[in-house]
Amino acid sequence: MTDSIFSAEYAERRARVPRGLPLVVVMQGLSDAGGAVEQLEEYFWGRTRPEEILRFNADLLLDYRARRPVITFDEDHLTDYAPEELTLCLSHDELGAPFLLLSGYEPDFRWDQFIDAVLLLVHEFEVSVTVWTHAIPMPVPHTRPVSMTVSGSRDDLIEARSVWKPTTKLSASAGHVLEYRLHSLGEEVVGLALLIPHYLANTEYPEALHASLDGIMAATGLILPTDEVREQARRFHSQVDTQIAENEESLEMVRTLERRYDAYMEDQNVRSPLIGEDGTIPTADQLASELERFLAERHSESGDPEPGES
Repeated sequence: MTDSIFSAEYAERRARVPRGLPLVVVMQGLSDAGGAVEQLEEYFWGRTRPEEILRFNADLLLDYRARRPVITFDEDHLTDYAPEELTLCLSHDELGAPFLLLSGYEPDFRWDQFIDAVLLLVHEFEVSVTVWTHAIPMPVPHTRPVSMTVSGSRDDLIEARSVWKPTTKLSASAGHVLEYRLHSLGEEVVGLALLIPHYLANTEYPEALHASLDGIMAATGLILPTDEVREQARRFHSQVDTQIAENEESLEMVRTLERRYDAYMEDQNVRSPLIGEDGTIPTADQLASELERFLAERHSESGDPEPGES
């Protein structure tokens, strides 16, 4: 008898999942410069009210000896055994819009079986778009916005946001293979590879989380609050600036990275989606009007009353 790929399934919840939702994939295991994926998983579990639909079988997929679970020794007994989990959940954004969240460890074993199972779930739930993210260290300065490489089927996002477009061979992750399979099947899929300053790769870099959320919102249309994240990034940048200013070699390194980054970007001609065709940036009033229009459309589509209506 073949072991099930799932260790837990909630049939009633599974039947209630709306069709046509976006799927956000957050799997730890690949290079996670700046702790981008770890921060992203913590963000989603803390803010989007995930309800577990099914859990993958860790005994089949996880190498316990390579990634040992945590257990607590409390004076004379053991408590709080916490093996890693990989789950599919139904979550909700800031406005209550539902989406699917696949999060947890990257499988060590049975990639084909795991990816086949995810493809079946994508088909079952008629997923509108799958988006996943990871982060790699690069010789870029922290004084510039976090840039990224965008891959997949969304030409609009690739044109607007993909700064670095290499042709190279690399060690694949389960996320890479999932994207490859989805793209081969004609499914909508977006991969976001964040380019993190190499000298901050081993720290928890708040700007990496902000860039991840921004890319996910652009790919899915979800609304995810970032005010606290931006404030954390501002404080972190201030601390880094202070430390670098005290060391002339570090200061010169950042200046060199800035010169190289700016020269590279001048050749890329990558335009921000917020900048109009005439090169102008929308005002706060224009952005507020656009948000009001968007919210009105969301209420109209859902049939909910407008604010103030009975």
